[in-house]
Amino acid sequence: MIDFSKLEFLTFDCYGTLIDWETGILSVLHRTMLAHSISLPDAEILRLYGDFEAEAEQSPYREYREVLRSVVRSYGMQFSFSPTNEEVEALPDSLPKWLPWPDTVSALQKLQTRYKLAVISNIDDDLFRLTQRNLSVTFQSVTTAMQARCYKPALDIFSLALGRTGSSPEKVLHVGQSIYHDVLPAKSLGMPTVWVNRPSRRDGVGAVKKVGGTPDMEVRNLETLARVALG
Repeated sequence: MIDFSKLEFLTFDCYGTLIDWETGILSVLHRTMLAHSISLPDAEILRLYGDFEAEAEQSPYREYREVLRSVVRSYGMQFSFSPTNEEVEALPDSLPKWLPWPDTVSALQKLQTRYKLAVISNIDDDLFRLTQRNLSVTFQSVTTAMQARCYKPALDIFSLALGRTGSSPEKVLHVGQSIYHDVLPAKSLGMPTVWVNRPSRRDGVGAVKKVGGTPDMEVRNLETLARVALG
């Protein structure tokens, strides 16, 4: 049970939680699959995406643009085709066009009336700046994989973000769409967690690696979280 009266900060995953990344991912990968005469259900495309991305984010660190390029190349290896340079670049180039979920901006605007808001994201700094223009709120801090030189679920990125809040872990609620990237590592550091189980073509998992774990709260969208958090 989360005691919202004791919270000072809400930290958010961005892509998947604030941003509808599945629509962006699938719009690119559908074109690539079609160009190479490959037919896959959306759920299978997302399952592979989650596995390929997690593998590409292992040490040593490389920028997220290169992670996305590697994901496209991994589809090629999986299905025995050679993606063109244009196809490899299409996924990272599409990211600035990925849009917020319909409830994101209004929920964040409501939540910032009571809490300080921050972002912890597996992203490059320049890519997040392009995304932030669509979010219409001011975050107290933004901690990226580029700054931490590692990707969630590594604890270093969470520790860096926690240090920037100046609050103890039990006063910082982490909100994320991924059990793997967000819920498990945040809980291990003593942070309460909310799993935003967004609608997905791969229900209950999304475009991430599948693992087990139990958040302190589950919601279907940020509007529900705002309503509960603000009483």
